[in-house]
Amino acid sequence: MPDYNAMELMICIAARLLEDGSTLGVGTGAPCAAAMLAQKTHAPSLFVAFEAGGLAPLLPSMPISVGDSRTFYKGLMATSMCDIMEACQRGMVDYTFLGGAQIDMYGNLNSTVIGPHGKPAVRFPGSGGANDFASLCWRTMVLTQHDKRRFVAKLDFLTSPGFLTGPGAREAAGLPKDTGPYKVITDLAVMGFHAESKRMQVESLHPGVTFEQVQANTGFELLKAARVTDSEPPRPNELRILRDEVDPYRYVIGR
Repeated sequence: MPDYNAMELMICIAARLLEDGSTLGVGTGAPCAAAMLAQKTHAPSLFVAFEAGGLAPLLPSMPISVGDSRTFYKGLMATSMCDIMEACQRGMVDYTFLGGAQIDMYGNLNSTVIGPHGKPAVRFPGSGGANDFASLCWRTMVLTQHDKRRFVAKLDFLTSPGFLTGPGAREAAGLPKDTGPYKVITDLAVMGFHAESKRMQVESLHPGVTFEQVQANTGFELLKAARVTDSEPPRPNELRILRDEVDPYRYVIGR
């Protein structure tokens, strides 16, 4: 049995995708843990921007909300949500992490309702800043569990745009060229998006997971990348920092 859990694996994979010197629009939870881990390992100059206005804080511990005072701790600036979204509009934010109750083959996200909007079975918090981040940041990454309830052929509601209906649809809707979904990291695999069709494709499989298992937990047909690799498990140093420095109280990795 591995000496790590699925959440730890997802966070470590996500952290490795963040280059030193890049900019990241982030919230709390697993994405924040990935950002902190990246800063403490290979990307000390990762520039983190929190939705509520904290710019480049030196996080002393895991914040519990985007407005937590820790998201401003020793930061370059304590600004506002408007300034953060304006930075996205100017093309200054390389990456963002998002989540949702549903995702489709083009990376569109639903974090609003399950069922009809007027009388839903479940109502979620909605967009917050997710639509702005998904619309304007260069690369959107998603951290989520992998099952058919989340990976659906058709969203009940489109909260945050991925590639919308396919090639050219983002640009036709007025969104910036060359932006959009980048990676989807789950407890089973890492998915990217086909360069031409913009459909979700499996790029790496986690230890012990088969493509058939991933497909069985997906409500639409997945593509395969030209070369599907094996996901690298968490390294000992990553696990030590994640457990001892990033999330010692297991707020995220204990889920």
